Amino acid sequence: MTVTRAYGWNQRQLVRGHAGEAMADEGGYPGFVMIGAGIAVLGMFLVALGYGFAGWAVVSGIVFGILMVGGLGYVLLRHRKVKHDEGRDLTDQVGH
Repeated sequence: MTVTRAYGWNQRQLVRGHAGEAMADEGGYPGFVMIGAGIAVLGMFLVALGYGFAGWAVVSGIVFGILMVGGLGYVLLRHRKVKHDEGRDLTDQVGH
């Protein structure tokens, strides 16, 4: 584990040098899996709604909402933790 003296955090783990490097951080995977499952359930919701299965449409609509809110919330909390470890606020803009 490499710790820099100037910042006091693990630079190898927290600094994102290029696009897509955030996917290398395995901590966010549960949130991404939940979002992917939510998109699949959205398809089930649309099929159930299209064929007139109102009961299944309600169930899949509720599951879709839970998965999307949970997944997005998890990814946001993980991003907030990374920002906190870097000594910045969630709304701090750095870069471009």
